[in-house]
Amino acid sequence: MPVVIKVIIPAFNEEASIGKVIHEIPSFVSEIIVVSNNSTDKTDVVAAAAGATVLREERKGYGYACLKGLDYIAEQPEKPEIVVFLDGDYSDYPEEMSKIVAPIIEDDIDLVIGARVKKWREKGSMTFPQIFGNWLATSLMSLFFGAKFTDLGPFRAIKYDELLALEMQDKTYGWTVEMQLKALRKNLTYVEIPVHYKNRIGVSKVSGTVKGAVFAGVKILGWIFKYSFK
Repeated sequence: MPVVIKVIIPAFNEEASIGKVIHEIPSFVSEIIVVSNNSTDKTDVVAAAAGATVLREERKGYGYACLKGLDYIAEQPEKPEIVVFLDGDYSDYPEEMSKIVAPIIEDDIDLVIGARVKKWREKGSMTFPQIFGNWLATSLMSLFFGAKFTDLGPFRAIKYDELLALEMQDKTYGWTVEMQLKALRKNLTYVEIPVHYKNRIGVSKVSGTVKGAVFAGVKILGWIFKYSFK
C-alpha cells in the first residue's frame, strides 16, 4: 500500500504565493492542508481553488496554525504515516519533497529537516538575523545535546505517530526548535537533507521586521535553555 502523506502549510496573507506552492507539491501527497492564519487577503480562496483543504485559525502564530492542522488530521478517518510542513511563501521548493520524505520511507528515520545550505540559497533569501539565529540555536543544541542540526528549516517531514508523541505546545515562533529539541530528548532518529531556498514572495512576517526577529530569537533561546536545564 502507498504511504499516506499529508502536508500542513501555515499561511498568513499569502495569496500571491500559495497557489504556486500547492501546484508544485508532488502528486504522491494524499492531502494538502492550508491553515489560513488570520489572513485578510484571498489566501483562503486561492488555496481552495488550487485544490487544498483550507482551515481558518484566527489566533495569529505559526504554532497555532500547525496545531490547527494537526487537530484536523486527528479528526479524519485516514491517518497519515508522514506529515510534512512547509511555508506558504514560495521560498521552499515543494518538488524537493520526495527527497525530504525518502529517509523516512526507505531508512525508517523519524524526522527529516530540510537544511537551507548556503551554496543552494538564493542571494538575500535569508536575512542576517535568520542566519545568525540558526547558527546560535544549532550551536547551543550541539553544545548541550550533541545534536548534529545545522538549521531550523521549516521544510520538514516527521512520522505522524512520533509527532503526536512529542506533544507539541508552542503557539508562535518556537515551533520548529521545540520539535527538534523534543526529538533529541526522545532519542528520535533524524537526518538533514540539503534543500534549495529562494527569496520569498512578499515580506516576511518574522525576519522582515525587527519585532518579529527579536520575538523569534527570544522564543528559540527560551526553548533551548528550558530543555538544557531540565
